[in-house]
Amino acid sequence: MGKGLKTHKGAAKRFRVTGSGKIMRAHAYSGHHFMKKSKSALRVLKSLTEVDKTNLKAVKRLIPHSL
Repeated sequence: MGKGLKTHKGAAKRFRVTGSGKIMRAHAYSGHHFMKKSKSALRVLKSLTEVDKTNLKAVKRLIPHSL
Protein backbone atom coordinates (compact mmCIF):
# COMPACT_ATOMS: atom_id res chain seq x y z
CA MET A 1 0.00 0.00 0.00
CA GLY A 2 1.15 3.53 -0.74
CA LYS A 3 2.25 6.23 1.59
CA GLY A 4 -0.42 8.46 3.12
CA LEU A 5 -3.46 6.27 2.38
CA LYS A 6 -6.50 7.14 4.42
CA THR A 7 -9.15 4.71 5.59
CA HIS A 8 -12.64 5.34 4.23
CA LYS A 9 -14.51 5.75 7.53
CA GLY A 10 -17.87 4.70 6.11
CA ALA A 11 -16.35 1.45 4.89
CA ALA A 12 -14.48 0.92 8.16
CA LYS A 13 -17.80 0.90 10.01
CA ARG A 14 -19.39 -1.58 7.59
CA PHE A 15 -16.66 -4.20 7.19
CA ARG A 16 -14.77 -6.39 9.67
CA VAL A 17 -11.59 -8.36 9.06
CA THR A 18 -11.33 -11.79 10.68
CA GLY A 19 -8.20 -13.28 12.16
CA SER A 20 -7.66 -15.34 9.03
CA GLY A 21 -7.95 -12.22 6.84
CA LYS A 22 -11.45 -12.64 5.44
CA ILE A 23 -13.49 -9.45 5.06
CA MET A 24 -17.00 -9.81 6.44
CA ARG A 25 -20.12 -7.72 5.86
CA ALA A 26 -23.68 -7.58 7.17
CA HIS A 27 -26.67 -8.76 5.16
CA ALA A 28 -29.01 -6.34 3.43
CA TYR A 29 -32.77 -6.14 4.24
CA SER A 30 -32.22 -6.35 7.98
CA GLY A 31 -33.45 -2.88 8.93
CA HIS A 32 -37.21 -3.18 9.40
CA HIS A 33 -40.42 -5.08 8.47
CA PHE A 34 -39.47 -8.01 10.68
CA MET A 35 -43.02 -9.31 11.05
CA LYS A 36 -43.10 -10.20 7.34
CA LYS A 37 -39.88 -12.17 7.50
CA SER A 38 -39.68 -15.76 8.70
CA LYS A 39 -37.71 -16.62 11.81
CA SER A 40 -35.20 -18.60 9.75
CA ALA A 41 -34.69 -15.63 7.41
CA LEU A 42 -34.07 -13.36 10.40
CA ARG A 43 -31.48 -15.79 11.78
CA VAL A 44 -29.63 -15.71 8.46
CA LEU A 45 -29.77 -11.91 8.29
CA LYS A 46 -28.30 -11.61 11.79
CA SER A 47 -25.07 -13.36 10.85
CA LEU A 48 -22.17 -11.88 8.88
CA THR A 49 -21.18 -13.08 5.44
CA GLU A 50 -17.97 -12.89 3.45
CA VAL A 51 -17.52 -10.10 0.89
CA ASP A 52 -17.90 -11.38 -2.67
CA LYS A 53 -14.68 -11.73 -4.65
CA THR A 54 -15.93 -9.26 -7.30
CA ASN A 55 -15.97 -6.47 -4.68
CA LEU A 56 -12.97 -7.62 -2.64
CA LYS A 57 -10.34 -5.47 -4.36
CA ALA A 58 -12.42 -2.30 -3.97
CA VAL A 59 -13.13 -2.99 -0.29
CA LYS A 60 -9.46 -3.70 0.42
CA ARG A 61 -8.59 -0.35 -1.12
CA LEU A 62 -11.06 1.40 1.19
CA ILE A 63 -9.72 -0.18 4.40
CA PRO A 64 -5.97 -0.51 3.82
CA HIS A 65 -4.84 -0.45 7.47
CA SER A 66 -7.29 -3.11 8.64
CA LEU A 67 -5.59 -5.86 6.66
